[in-house]
Amino acid sequence: MASVLATSALLISSTTHQAAHAADDKDTQVRAHSTPMGSQIERVEGSERDSAKDAKDDKGDKGKADASRDSDVRGIDVSGWQQDVDWQHWWDEGKRFAFVKATEGTGYTNPYFPQQYNGSYDVGMIRGAYHFARPDRSSGAAQANFFVDNGGMWSGDGKTLPGAADLEYNPYGEDCYDKSESEMVDWIQDFHDTYADRTGRYPIFYTSTSWWEKCVGDSHDFGETAPLWIARYSSRVGELPSGWHYYSFWQYTDDPIDKNEFNGTRSQLRAVATG
Repeated sequence: MASVLATSALLISSTTHQAAHAADDKDTQVRAHSTPMGSQIERVEGSERDSAKDAKDDKGDKGKADASRDSDVRGIDVSGWQQDVDWQHWWDEGKRFAFVKATEGTGYTNPYFPQQYNGSYDVGMIRGAYHFARPDRSSGAAQANFFVDNGGMWSGDGKTLPGAADLEYNPYGEDCYDKSESEMVDWIQDFHDTYADRTGRYPIFYTSTSWWEKCVGDSHDFGETAPLWIARYSSRVGELPSGWHYYSFWQYTDDPIDKNEFNGTRSQLRAVATG
């Protein structure tokens, strides 16, 4: 009996060690190859916490959006940095949708994606995947295909949003990935068209107004097809990027986790998911 117990203890110890080692490997992969959504926007643009300053700044905005946070449809977005997420907790906190990082470039997949993507769905949330774009690494088509093949597919089940492209400052080099405005438009168009061809839906674009104006400009018509997910850590949305007069999602803070609002009702959110 003693030998059996000893063997069982060794097996348990070995299994526990293997599980811990696997978790360490995942976290090492996340730290080395994954950029959290909005981290570069926070780095470059900072946060505007002062409401009086926001109100003053917004008076001169050209954009059509000046809404403050009052939506009843709230959500979060996560990546491998959040590891396994307690989705019941966030549901109890009133979050009803989630975006989950699936991929970056053509060489990284989120090792926590299954738990995060399926867990948000299982608890009742409407969920979507997102891709951190690396225009300096490969074509828009290559990255759209990599995204779709690794979690970014859309399905018309009423609970799955079209995939989102995270378009923000380059965390590894020059802000615009060493591309001119026209080259960036071509890259985004390539991603946009390929994703639509693969899924039957146009992608959502996550970005900030300042990055878009600096790196993309206004020689495009993406506002006609791609829903806008605007990032601005403030009490107000402010000016929108050229080409859009309406936003669908707003990421308004990253404290203590990325929080978002949908610009509409829950039935309208379900309609976006359904297509």
